[in-house]
Amino acid sequence: MTYEETLDYLFTSIPMFQRSGATAYKPGLDTSIALDRLLDHPHKAYKTIHVGGTNGKGSTSHLIAAILQQAGYKVGLFTSPHLIDFRERIRVNGIPVSKEFVVSFIEKNRPLFEPLHPSFFELTSTMALAYFQHMKVDYAVIEVGLGGRLDSTNIITPILSIITNISKDHVQFLGDTLEAIATEKAGIIKSGIPVVIGDVDSPEVMHVFREKAAHTDSPVYASTEARPIHSGELGKDGRWHYQTCHYGALTGELGGIIQEHNAATVLTAIDVLNRHYGLHLPEHAVREGFAHVVELTGLKGRWQKLHEAPTVVCDTGHNTGGWKYLSKQLGLELKRHKTLRMIIGMVNDKDINGVLAMMPKDARYYFTQASIPRALPAEDFAKQASGHGLKGEIYANVAQAVKQAMEEASPDDFIFIGGSTFIVADALEHIDIINLKTN
Repeated sequence: MTYEETLDYLFTSIPMFQRSGATAYKPGLDTSIALDRLLDHPHKAYKTIHVGGTNGKGSTSHLIAAILQQAGYKVGLFTSPHLIDFRERIRVNGIPVSKEFVVSFIEKNRPLFEPLHPSFFELTSTMALAYFQHMKVDYAVIEVGLGGRLDSTNIITPILSIITNISKDHVQFLGDTLEAIATEKAGIIKSGIPVVIGDVDSPEVMHVFREKAAHTDSPVYASTEARPIHSGELGKDGRWHYQTCHYGALTGELGGIIQEHNAATVLTAIDVLNRHYGLHLPEHAVREGFAHVVELTGLKGRWQKLHEAPTVVCDTGHNTGGWKYLSKQLGLELKRHKTLRMIIGMVNDKDINGVLAMMPKDARYYFTQASIPRALPAEDFAKQASGHGLKGEIYANVAQAVKQAMEEASPDDFIFIGGSTFIVADALEHIDIINLKTN
């Protein structure tokens, strides 16, 4: 098989939640446990850190991986979904898994796993764990796919569990209350293993985590109580400038408003790793990890600037928890720029009205849809948006919407691309349209 044939097999022959949604969701650990047994438990060859939560888990995972890398460790990183290339999901020290490994893994193990009928995520998470063993990593940072308790990644026993925050998302699978969702996320808390809780301000949600941790005798560290950051300011350079307890002034490359909360979660986690396991992660590693996380890990789509004059930014925030921060940030940009232009689309299994209610009304909208079956048709999305006072035109695909927005924009406009991870993915596929802009 070629790499392209292997991807075709993965994307079309195996249920893939990224494309199909609920029909590809396969809760439970039986298949993942069976796959793990077939490969002789590869994750036991290295130490793991497990990162769950509703929003921010991707940024948190990348930041921790970057810091560990700068401390001199060989670090695996498993995240999802990918934006452009499947290999983004599986990295070692920022370098994507080789095409050769992807092909050989499928060819070698296909007779073993096909009788189990694994989902796309079950198979790819198993591939990641095997690759990290193959590459002899010291640590692997593993991002939860969906939920926690029944997620395919929950076969590992990490040295640290992290839960970034809780908001309503995937309610059809995880429950329609914050407490129910928290119960699913709390499933990654393991017996005797420390857990860091991030941006959680609900006493009821925190009670769920503390109750589970008490049952498993797991030490709990809440970033909202540890308060490792005295203050933070989002500078004109698009970077966060923090005053911290242990590192003094610290600069963060990631510029979204949510990143202040992610930074507090990461610094709390670093302190726990140092205190519980004697890692002694040096100050320079923390500084370099925060300052250069994109270069070190390949992170994309987190308030990522794509162009100047007009300013073009994309962000993968796709639920009410993420838009709580995005709406604030776009409000700031509206004050700084002449016109705010929004290239927006969503998938059909989100709280669409909840997100639309948070979008700025004083903006020009370009309603579109991503190139996946789960995408909400642009016409339907625009109709729902009109009920929230949002006005604009409809475009059949992201490329057309981007092209039109770039043609209409003046140098002092701000163009936002988002609403869905897959809108961002399609935009990055057509980055040439953005780069052709001249004034």
